[in-house]
Amino acid sequence: MDDNQKQKNWALPVSIVIAGVIIAGSLYYSNISKSNPNNNRQKDVAAGLDATKGRLEINGPQNITADDHTLGNPNAELTMIIFTDTECPFCKNFHATLKQLIEDYGKSGKIFFVLRHFPLDSLHSKSRKEAEATECAADIGGNEKFWQYLDRIFEITTSNDTLDPAQLPKIAEYIGLDVGKFNECLQSGKFKDKVERNVQDAINSGGQGTPYSIIINKKGEKFPITGAYPYNQIKLIIEQILNGESPKTQ
Repeated sequence: MDDNQKQKNWALPVSIVIAGVIIAGSLYYSNISKSNPNNNRQKDVAAGLDATKGRLEINGPQNITADDHTLGNPNAELTMIIFTDTECPFCKNFHATLKQLIEDYGKSGKIFFVLRHFPLDSLHSKSRKEAEATECAADIGGNEKFWQYLDRIFEITTSNDTLDPAQLPKIAEYIGLDVGKFNECLQSGKFKDKVERNVQDAINSGGQGTPYSIIINKKGEKFPITGAYPYNQIKLIIEQILNGESPKTQ
């Protein structure tokens, strides 16, 4: 066999290997670009959803009612609606960020905060009932007890359906609620429909994972934020919006 023939025989398998490496690499980086390590996505949550619809047209800031759980000045420069799942580990992290934002922007009257439920059933089978539990807390003790109950859930859960349902009445007792009334409310399923309305609002507003937030300015411009942005990053976004800029949030 001459040298030219040997080179041809080696060239084919080498080119196949190189091609395989290129294809594998492109698939790897494609998957990275589509994933968000700070976001719980439910595969079927937005199946069939027309992405051009929604965007808070169902329950925009103009439709916030007494049924919503809010903090801050309703006439603030910005409204921030947060859709959360109590068993989502990223929501647990983001809740700490949210509390800092409330401290820095809520008390100063710059942001009006609205909390809505977005349990991802295929990932967290317990979170929907936990959402109902927060509503029972509000029903018995008002908006303040809602926030206290939510804070306590995120404080003690280790996420991903690890919270024992037996803890729900214990949390009610911990924040000073009548446990008998709480259990009666939770067992009745009184707030199933409300939680489901929140879920549909999230989907129709463009949410495909949790946490999902939307900041709205006085002009009605909406800035969706998908994922658990760290405090410094979300603070930068807020400051840009307050200054009339249009930051890239997704």
